[in-house]
Amino acid sequence: AELQKKIQLSNLQNQARLKLLKQREDHLDEVVIKTTEKLRTMANDVGKYQAMLQGLITQGLCQLLEANVIIRCRQNDIQLVKEVLDKATKQYTELSKLNVNIKVDEKNFLASDIAGGVQLSARDGKLLVSNTLEARLDQIVKQKIPEIRTMLYGNNPNRRFFD
Repeated sequence: AELQKKIQLSNLQNQARLKLLKQREDHLDEVVIKTTEKLRTMANDVGKYQAMLQGLITQGLCQLLEANVIIRCRQNDIQLVKEVLDKATKQYTELSKLNVNIKVDEKNFLASDIAGGVQLSARDGKLLVSNTLEARLDQIVKQKIPEIRTMLYGNNPNRRFFD
């Protein structure tokens, strides 16, 4: 009878722990969803969004380090991308000391329901850098999830490694 009570208590504690972990995970998912929704409004501020596009293009070029690059964007961003292309190319050339030939794909666009950003490809699409705002958010979430958890729920006493 005593052993049965201990097993039952252990099961109850485990169920409570799992329920808490599930609620925490749901809350984190909600934070990411709200952040994504906020990202969708960023393209409304044309000045900031244009500067961000320039940075995303320059960064993508630095990741590829290729001579010929094709850029894809949302159809409604095509003009903004063309406007920042010269600045981004100049910035890339200053940083890498390499020249680049960029073509904006005016036939195949990124989905119109994404928040924004660009996708750069080289070597017939074999090399691809996705610098859409959602892709960047996913990267940040994966890198920062432990820090976000600590900010929301405090330090985990069971965590042994912090690398």
